[in-house]
Amino acid sequence: MTLTSEQVAELRGLVDGRVIGAEDAEWDAERGAWHLILDQRPAAVVQVAGAEDIAATIQFARQHGLAVAAQPGGHGATSAINGTILLRAGALTSIDVDLADGVVRVGAGVRWRDLNAALTGTGLTSLPGSNGDTTVVGYALGGGLGWFGRKYGQAANTVRAFELINAAGDRQRVTRESDPELFWALRGGGGEFGIVVAAELELQFAPQLYGGRMVWPVEHVRDVLRAFTEITANAPDELTLWAWLMNLPDLPFIPEPLRGKWVTAVDTVYLGDADQAEKLIAPLRAVAEPMDDGLASLSLNAVTTLAQEPEEPTPGLLKAVLLNSFDEEALAALLEVAAPGSQSPLFVFEIRHLGGAFARADEAQGAAGSIDDPYLLLFGGIVPVPELAAPVAAAIETVQAQLAPWISERMVLNFSGEEPLSEIFAPAVRERLRAVKQRVDPQAVIRGNHPIS
Repeated sequence: MTLTSEQVAELRGLVDGRVIGAEDAEWDAERGAWHLILDQRPAAVVQVAGAEDIAATIQFARQHGLAVAAQPGGHGATSAINGTILLRAGALTSIDVDLADGVVRVGAGVRWRDLNAALTGTGLTSLPGSNGDTTVVGYALGGGLGWFGRKYGQAANTVRAFELINAAGDRQRVTRESDPELFWALRGGGGEFGIVVAAELELQFAPQLYGGRMVWPVEHVRDVLRAFTEITANAPDELTLWAWLMNLPDLPFIPEPLRGKWVTAVDTVYLGDADQAEKLIAPLRAVAEPMDDGLASLSLNAVTTLAQEPEEPTPGLLKAVLLNSFDEEALAALLEVAAPGSQSPLFVFEIRHLGGAFARADEAQGAAGSIDDPYLLLFGGIVPVPELAAPVAAAIETVQAQLAPWISERMVLNFSGEEPLSEIFAPAVRERLRAVKQRVDPQAVIRGNHPIS
């Protein structure tokens, strides 16, 4: 369903931003998600000029029996937004840093690369993820598993306040004191409870950062992953390691010397000095001399480029699962199904070490809660043409079946796709989220990527 030309004209008269309807020449370009393989079908797209446009669009939607969804860039998009009026909040890019109070206020369109740039040199940081193109607000609404999370936990739990337009079209400031249950739901429960226009986040100290990527030829993969497991078994909270097995495609975003090759790699981020970091990662150095060694002092601005993820919209299929362990048997199972050196349709297997503060439960946490599982495995393939979708999907299913003994029943919201809520939230959390949704938005005017109602 899309808006009629008359409805598009009516909405244009209510907002200062651009309204794009199905009859407009730029419709196909404007309606797409970051994940290009998802064929989004919203009712219309509004490139908002400010919070007033969001309020006006929500009121318009209520009058016409429609729903609205927020999507600054389309990371994490699902088919749930089909039929909604899609709000693009990319223009809300204000960043206000209060160094004395250790807090930053960011607009809904602020991306991690912009916030990191603003904080570089201050000795303070928020909790960035792996991709500089994702928005800070969207990331926090879904939890936020970032580089410093082993020390400080999920980004959602650092939010001090949300400013949103609620389902009635009114502006509202939500804090732990003003509405404890709504504040809990917003911190990791997704975008179902209002259209957030800004958030205030507590900052953490990061006086020194050391890290980077080391890459080895694929013949060293078993020993590299063994060293990774050895280090992560007893790593301090200040150290984060992500291990990779990559079947690198011949595409522009891949560094030229590595295109078209199978390699193994480990990304390191350490909150501290180089000498201590090098002592901790010594087992990796003992495997073999890397073919590429990028470890050095890091600026905060460099953190979101360390994983070398594409920041432009990309067609692909990815699956993320939590692992209850990554022992020798799991390692062998992964290498058997990945078949490094083969012509696999999958191009990446990434193992993120969690634990630390991620695993520590606290009553003050939001809906994202804590994560008991010590590792997250992300894997998938590029789908440059539609014909490749089926073999990539089949290969993903094969990996899941092979690793089933180690895969947790739970997954995390920010890494989910079309999976049901029962795989993301425990029953008690789902019921609590539904109660909040029913109270603040009984008509389901606001729709997130994973509808609660």
